[in-house]
Amino acid sequence: MEQQTVLSVKGLVKKFGNDTILKGIDLDVKKGEVVVVLGPSGCGKSTLLRCMNGLEEIQGGEVLLENTKVVKNAKNISELRQKIGMVFQSYDLFPHKTILDNITLAPLKVQHRNKSEAEREARELLARVGLSEKEKSYPRQLSGGQKQRVAIVRALCMHPEIMLFDEVTAALDPEMVREVLDVILELARGGLTMVIVTHEMQFARAVADRVIFIDEGVIVEEEKPDVFFTAPKTDRARAFLNTFEFAPAHIHENA
Repeated sequence: MEQQTVLSVKGLVKKFGNDTILKGIDLDVKKGEVVVVLGPSGCGKSTLLRCMNGLEEIQGGEVLLENTKVVKNAKNISELRQKIGMVFQSYDLFPHKTILDNITLAPLKVQHRNKSEAEREARELLARVGLSEKEKSYPRQLSGGQKQRVAIVRALCMHPEIMLFDEVTAALDPEMVREVLDVILELARGGLTMVIVTHEMQFARAVADRVIFIDEGVIVEEEKPDVFFTAPKTDRARAFLNTFEFAPAHIHENA
């Protein structure tokens, strides 16, 4: 039986002024699939995620969440964004609130969930990412890797249908990268639908069901990770991969 399409991008065009950043992107993301988006800096990877989440206005094409259009400033955009979780490079935690309060704020205020139920789920998720003892701490008391794990928990607490990760390890010290990537790997094994933008090549190879390689606003190559990383079909993809050192790795292939 064919997998259900959760998110569909059709002919997506995104411009900033006279510059066309995305030039007709077509991409379907199936339920339970992990799609990793790779490409050089400035190629439009992060912009693609922001368009998927309705954070950017688009100038052509459409984004559909299970056949419902995702349009910035539409009346239903708040409801749709609850279903399309997103974690950014910056953690965006409220400094004056405890970790538990940061996580439960949106479920309580936006989804009007029961407080005890929301706190119970938050504690369960904190335990999953190894941060049970931090629920009463404040963001300033956490490392970068811990704050990023909290940001992931906060997004998960909204029960999204798909999660978007935008270079979530880019601002972290190298020793903190592994702890965040391990959390995302566990989510992948649990069947969470995800689109991930990353420069961590070993991680990409370990976590992806499918790799999308973007350059200059177009999809240049789309392939299974084993094929993409061992025998890319385009010169542009080969040149891109040759700029990376694959050892030492943060993630081993058998992770």
